[in-house]
Amino acid sequence: MPIRYGPGTGEDISLARRQLAGHVAETGLRTSPVLSRRHGQTVGLKLENRQLTGSFKIRGATCAILRLDAEQRQRGVVTASTGNHGRALAHAARGQGVRAVVCLSGLVPANKVEAVRALGADVRIVGRSQDEAMEEVARLARDEGLTPVPPFDHPDVIAGQGTAGLEIVEAMPDVATVLVPLSGGGLAAGVAAAVRFRRPEARVIGVSMRRGAAMHASLAAGHPVEVLEEETLADSLGGGIGLDNRYTFALCRDLLDDVVLVDEDEIASGIRHAFREEGETVEGAGAVGIAALLAGKVRPAGPTAVLLSGANIDAALHRAINGADGSGGGGNG
Repeated sequence: MPIRYGPGTGEDISLARRQLAGHVAETGLRTSPVLSRRHGQTVGLKLENRQLTGSFKIRGATCAILRLDAEQRQRGVVTASTGNHGRALAHAARGQGVRAVVCLSGLVPANKVEAVRALGADVRIVGRSQDEAMEEVARLARDEGLTPVPPFDHPDVIAGQGTAGLEIVEAMPDVATVLVPLSGGGLAAGVAAAVRFRRPEARVIGVSMRRGAAMHASLAAGHPVEVLEEETLADSLGGGIGLDNRYTFALCRDLLDDVVLVDEDEIASGIRHAFREEGETVEGAGAVGIAALLAGKVRPAGPTAVLLSGANIDAALHRAINGADGSGGGGNG
């Protein structure tokens, strides 16, 4: 067995990168001429929307599956998700011959539900919030012996997501600011830990939607709190962080320099900009960093990396946001 490090450490993230080699793509960091001109600084886009399952979640899910022991593999895994983690876990589990059960709330868009089911997972629709879906995860772990693989609050998931941060610093060694979508904190915590490991002077800013931003509310309160889960264009950022949060709350509290919130119109503008100006299809959660720049809520003071976390937006919604005929840009599907 390899040496294991504590959650959120640069050493564990470096180990995860070695383990993920050959399983997960290293996505590019492409300079945005439009955003760079607008802000007078180099702005690079970290293209996690181009991952195999359409989001960064493949990193953490695959890391967690690869680190299962033989008994856990035999029993299978279970998770709750707003869609992207469930899709990633289903893919990683199928690749390793592991049974996966994915619990989704009734708020998860139908396209994401079907994508999880298409990958062979046993899909359970439970309640109207991720918190209710997580209650079903606890029951299945207790009654059926499945191994829980949470969408964010898990050392192996955090380590896997953090590998994107290592890639950012390698691609932009002088990076001054990193904008990362913030929900339960697995991505933000992992990326922040990785960036600080390699470039401690860089600032890492979490970006979330104004509707039901659980981590933002928890950081403001000084402890995990529950929030009302609302419908939002950034549906992948919905859900609570868990009142018994073990890792991501503390890591986000200690490692993030700031958290900014964007409203629904600003998220829509981010989605349109990504498609029309950058030729990238992104979902609402993936557009929040661009949205924060366009709205002037973050003003770069040096080379800046913006993580585009996912592409899994409903096609009809994407067309509606960009105009009925989808005119004005390219997109990578």
